[in-house]
Parts: sequence; C-alpha cells; structure tokens
Amino acid sequence: MPIETSTVQVNFSKPFPVFPLKDVVLLPHALLRLFIFEPRYRQMLEHALDSRGQIAMAVFQGDAWKNQYHDSPEIRPAVCLGQIEQHHVQSDGNYRVLLHGVCRAWVVEEYPPDGEYLYRRARLEPLEPSPAGDDALTTERRAVQELITEEPLTELAACTGVLKQIQANELPTSVLFELVTIALLNDKVLQYNLLAESCPHKRAGVIEHELLRLRSILHAARKQLDARDEDSGIILN
Repeated sequence: MPIETSTVQVNFSKPFPVFPLKDVVLLPHALLRLFIFEPRYRQMLEHALDSRGQIAMAVFQGDAWKNQYHDSPEIRPAVCLGQIEQHHVQSDGNYRVLLHGVCRAWVVEEYPPDGEYLYRRARLEPLEPSPAGDDALTTERRAVQELITEEPLTELAACTGVLKQIQANELPTSVLFELVTIALLNDKVLQYNLLAESCPHKRAGVIEHELLRLRSILHAARKQLDARDEDSGIILN
C-alpha cells in the first residue's frame, strides 16, 4: 500500500459507516483499493459519498464472522478512518474505490442495520487525540532509519521501496513509521496491534523491535546459506 500525506478534517460528532474485513488492516496515510459489490456496502458507499466521504475500516473479531457474515459479526474495537480519494461506478453498479487512511479511532457505540441503513454504523472517538510531533520522536526515528539503511534489510525489495520514498519526500516521522510497518512488517496481527496502540513512542518501540528481529532472521538465513555453500564446495566471490 502506498502512502498518502494530505490532511483531512474529521468530525466525530456523527456516526461513521463501518466496513469490516477479515485480514485487511488499514493504517493512517496508507492507500487501500477496494471492490464494493454487496448491496449493503454499495448503499454504504453511496451514503458516504453523499456525506463526508469517510468510512471506518474494521477487522472482524475471531472466526465467528464465517457463520455470521450476513448479520453483524463482532469487530475489534480499533478502526482506521478512511477518506474516499477516488471511486468508479461500474456498469453493474459495483464500485472500485481508493481509500486513504486518515487516523486511528476507537469504537464507542455501534448501530446495527435497520430499516434505513443496510450496513452498521458506529460512533467513534480518536485513539490518539494529541499525537507526538516529530521533535518528540527524534531518537526513535534515528534508530529506525539506521536499521533500514543497513544490511541485511537493504537487500529486501520492500526496504528499497521505502528508502526511495524517503529520498523523494520529506516524510514526517509518523508517516515514515506507517510506511515501514506497511512495507516490512506485514503480519496482520502485528499491524492491528500497531493500529490499536495510541502511544506513538510505544509504536516506535515495537517497530524497532520487529526490525531488529527481522534483521536477526535474515542474518541467520545468510549464515545457513553460506554454510551450505561451503559444504557443497562452492566458493562465492
């Protein structure tokens, strides 16, 4: 998922449409492509386009959704509010949508489908009402940037893409951390936990820890490969 850095205004005084999926975690500043085809979610999109153009992307809680999908299976409490950046209506009435992650939020009250709304809605509160500025995260940013600019992480194609974006843009620290998470830390459980964490310092600590763990895995894999080449009599120059 690419990164989008534009600023969007959010009014938390009214409920937001909720679009839950199983393994899709939207993070702030990320761009997510969606295909909307179910009647309830087509209505959701039409209502969103007629209003603020904002949708809360949610994640199902557990596996109960498999048997309750057409009802309102439980969702996890942290969501990412997304802004509709682009949309295209197909001839069959389905939608192609580009959603821009705006901010973390917490579900405080749900409104199930009723006679007017085919989809669920929720009242949200911002998960981090006062995010830390770049100056407060200088040490954490330096640590993360050092990790992604050194071997063996630089051997990963995803890391190369991150470095290109850093070189091409003056990325705020919060955007850099989300970009690293999306590109290099793609475990969905981990991504949700980072979405649900309100403290930017704690998120930065988790990101650094996971990058160190990934570096150790890559080092171990390289040693195994070198040992295998030595056993086979192959010498790499």
